[in-house]
Amino acid sequence: MSDSVGIAVMGGSGRMGQMLIETINASDKAHLIGVTERAGHAWVGEDLGEAMGGARSGVPVFDDPLEVIVKAQAVIDFTSPNATVDHALLTAQARCVHVIGTTGFEPAHLEKIAAAARHATIIRAGNMSLGVNLLVQLTRQVAAALDEEFDIEVIEAHHGKKVDAPSGTALMLGEAAAEGRCVSLEEVADRGRDGITGARETGQIGFSAIRGGDIVGEHDVLFAGPGERIVLRHMATDRGIFARGALKAALWGQGKGPGEFSMLSVLGLG
Repeated sequence: MSDSVGIAVMGGSGRMGQMLIETINASDKAHLIGVTERAGHAWVGEDLGEAMGGARSGVPVFDDPLEVIVKAQAVIDFTSPNATVDHALLTAQARCVHVIGTTGFEPAHLEKIAAAARHATIIRAGNMSLGVNLLVQLTRQVAAALDEEFDIEVIEAHHGKKVDAPSGTALMLGEAAAEGRCVSLEEVADRGRDGITGARETGQIGFSAIRGGDIVGEHDVLFAGPGERIVLRHMATDRGIFARGALKAALWGQGKGPGEFSMLSVLGLG
């Protein structure tokens, strides 16, 4: 156990939280030291194994993130923007690795995370899967190769309970396309169309979001030009790919210095 990395999971009762718990428990390189839940949640104060309907595990559930962060070598966080920023301030003080899969951040949130990264290793990505990060690289390269005759549209689909749109992955892909064209995504993004919108402006990068059912995550990057279309696609069918990627990031971050990294760094892609 001495070589095993102690990991805390923020928000253990959610779908991703439970997938992370299962992934860490199955690993021979990491072990779970605790999870958090919001104050008043039925799991708080309980043994995690019993809370999940199984045998006693010896892993506690806290409502105070500080109690578990100070004991952790890494924290994995798929919660909400405000909660993640609060966690980042604590991980910066504890100097532990903070893996962030939360999406929906505003610029003010990102500024606070960047400040925390001056003191701790933060790995933040809108998507933790290998395939999506390869798609990001391909999107950047294709956008660089094609001129503005090709309109770019990022089309994403998720389950009906997802609360933010466009998805964090869609924004990653949009950023990659903008970087390929050497423009600012903020200046060329078209994130909403309704009514008489007029013709599409040349050079815009559009976003379309679909919500429904139990879709895990599907992302297309469409390059539509005169007489031809190129479509880059990634389809996730198992939420476990995100948990495995997050665990890989937590292990990779051990021994790294302060800074904000992406999954491209973890995967050796950039």
